[in-house]
Amino acid sequence: MTATRHNGFTLAEVLVASTISSFIAIVAVGALNAVSHTAQTVGQASEVHAEVRFAARMLAQDLANLYRDPNPQNVKLIGVSQGSETTGPPFLSFYTVGRAKARADQPEGDVYEVEYFLGSRDAQQGAASGPDEPMVLFRRLWPNPDKEREPRGILTPIADNLAVFYIRFSDGQEWTGQWTEEMQALPKLIEVTLGTATPEKGDPVLDTFTITFPRMAE
Repeated sequence: MTATRHNGFTLAEVLVASTISSFIAIVAVGALNAVSHTAQTVGQASEVHAEVRFAARMLAQDLANLYRDPNPQNVKLIGVSQGSETTGPPFLSFYTVGRAKARADQPEGDVYEVEYFLGSRDAQQGAASGPDEPMVLFRRLWPNPDKEREPRGILTPIADNLAVFYIRFSDGQEWTGQWTEEMQALPKLIEVTLGTATPEKGDPVLDTFTITFPRMAE
């Protein structure tokens, strides 16, 4: 008597195969989500790094092109660092030489008044900022330098979500967080640090640079 051989799967084998397939699918979907989330996080971090670096380069270039004149009355550089003993926002204002026009349809020279300050988006409309609003680094550019009037100019947001705008001025002997018109001179060194707030995970993005004016400070 010959036994009949069946080549099909048993119910137990089908259940085991289905369980393994489901497990593999769950693992694959989880891995895909993790990769997608990681790529998105890396992309956002890269954008933040690029934005902070861009703002730092622009500010450093404007400082490097500081307008120089034998008459100190024609040279301007004043600023207050974040954390200084003042109630106003941190800012840095000076005369710079540039070729990028503030107003494309107006005749302009090459000496501009430029100001960088930390404020909220509402500052673009002249409104006061709230305590919990994200801060923005603004650049104000004006083609008619004049110490006798209130600052005006074309206001442009340079970097979003900044929380750090530290400025240090050195006269060659010590550092200070403020430089006023009463100094009657330029600092020998300016150190600027721009940075984001500390995120929930990881470290904040910081960029620090130093500009020197040795001949102008003598």
